[in-house]
Amino acid sequence: MTLTAFVSRRGDRVKVLTWSRGGFVLLYKRLEAGRFRLPPVDAGAQAVTLDATQLAMLLDGIDVAQVRRQPAWTPPGRTGS
Repeated sequence: MTLTAFVSRRGDRVKVLTWSRGGFVLLYKRLEAGRFRLPPVDAGAQAVTLDATQLAMLLDGIDVAQVRRQPAWTPPGRTGS
């Protein structure tokens, strides 16, 4: 599923647009105080890819750039034959 998000110039409003079975779905959120914290964007970039967790954090007002993920867990190597 592809979502497109638009953030207002003031950074206090975001619209998320997607297509679902014959119609567009629009999510609109306006913060009463503060601004949405956008992830770092390269100069000249026309798109930024976020996973579901990053989008949820963005909509909750969490600064995605300040969050550090734990390394992915890998099972310990097998010993023996």
